[in-house]
Amino acid sequence: MKSIKLYNVIFPIWLLMFFPPVILLTLAGNFIIDSLVVAGCYYAFKLAQVQDSLKQFYRSSIIRVWLFGFLADFAGAVILFALGTIGDFWGMPYDIYTAISYDPFGHPVAVVVIVFAMLVSGALIFVFNNKVVFSKLIEEKGTRLKVALAIAIVTMPWTFLLPTKWFYRGF
Repeated sequence: MKSIKLYNVIFPIWLLMFFPPVILLTLAGNFIIDSLVVAGCYYAFKLAQVQDSLKQFYRSSIIRVWLFGFLADFAGAVILFALGTIGDFWGMPYDIYTAISYDPFGHPVAVVVIVFAMLVSGALIFVFNNKVVFSKLIEEKGTRLKVALAIAIVTMPWTFLLPTKWFYRGF
């Protein structure tokens, strides 16, 4: 008997991050990672010299780092979702828009598009942290830029690069 594959009912793994109940795991995972990175930046950039304590620095920044980071990840996912769903309408070849959704390494253009979406998310994380979260917490501009950049690089949505086929049998 011939097997039938229904590609359009398989969600890309990065899209599942935004659906209940997986979103709760995503939010918790992002919070843990953001917490580790904020604490790491406190020590790596010697913020103890200008901040009262790690506890105060953490409490003053973590919620906004976390929420803005999730918002930035969502913006990158919107780009990928738009290209994956209406790529055909825009005349994008089938193998490219399916690679964007299901196997990023299946086509070089898909890798470029996904890396672009990741960089958009990373840039938003950087801007949010530099201009909003740490604008009053870290007065020295150079240190603030380094902290914002470190958080952006470490916490950008690397999961966008995960091939969905790793998680579905028979794909």
